[in-house]
Amino acid sequence: MSKKGTRITAVRTTAYTHSESDHIQYGARTAVGSQLKYGSVLRSAAADWSVYPVGTIFQIEGTPYIYQVDDYGSALVGTNTIDIYQPTRAHMNAWGVRHVNIRVLRWGSKSKSLAIMKDRQKYDHVRKMVQRLQRS
Repeated sequence: MSKKGTRITAVRTTAYTHSESDHIQYGARTAVGSQLKYGSVLRSAAADWSVYPVGTIFQIEGTPYIYQVDDYGSALVGTNTIDIYQPTRAHMNAWGVRHVNIRVLRWGSKSKSLAIMKDRQKYDHVRKMVQRLQRS
């Protein structure tokens, strides 16, 4: 992957962890069914998939980490916010809310996003993402 890509400035980021009350039922799993990642290079992120489709790979400028959008959250839909996975509540709280510059190294797949979400449209936030993807 090149370090070029699409630069997006002043992106609002928040943090989440698998032990939050709204994530407990999913455990340390993502919306795609994989393990949440917090590695030395690759880390998980959640976003509105109609903005950052599943599989989008990005880097926060000034950090060595590469993030992959493999999760979504109801509070993210329509906000243009990216939620950064953190392994503990302490890490999550330390992140807080930050406005950062990101570089999208590879855009994810709208069709894969739609395929994953098609059977989940009983949830309002999923339905909104599907509708936005179908219009784009």
